[in-house]
Amino acid sequence: MLRVSVATLILRAWIGLAVFDAARLIGFTGIHRRIQSCRLNRQRSSTPETIVWAVDEACVWYVKPAYCLQRSAVAASLLRRHGFDASLVIGYRPLPFESHAWVEIDGRIVNDRPQYQSRFRVLERM
Repeated sequence: MLRVSVATLILRAWIGLAVFDAARLIGFTGIHRRIQSCRLNRQRSSTPETIVWAVDEACVWYVKPAYCLQRSAVAASLLRRHGFDASLVIGYRPLPFESHAWVEIDGRIVNDRPQYQSRFRVLERM
């Protein structure tokens, strides 16, 4: 397994947050297409925990708050680029209405609390 430095992962995550913000101009359909087109790299270069931590750290240093969809989209694409079959999941709760996004690998939430799977209905999995 090739190793990527933590600083490099944080920088890539920070850039991913900025790209997501810029992509908002093309709308959710464009963002959806971009996430789905992110191909899985078969060579692993880090651990899922390290990648998720790097995204969280990049969010701390980002210029504005990064909410769950932005954070999860960046985490899912970075995880795929580093060899993990990650899925971005968007869920909702009807009453009282609430929505949330998270990332799963093999059906397990890797960037948030596991109870979201039981409290939210899945609206989209990409």
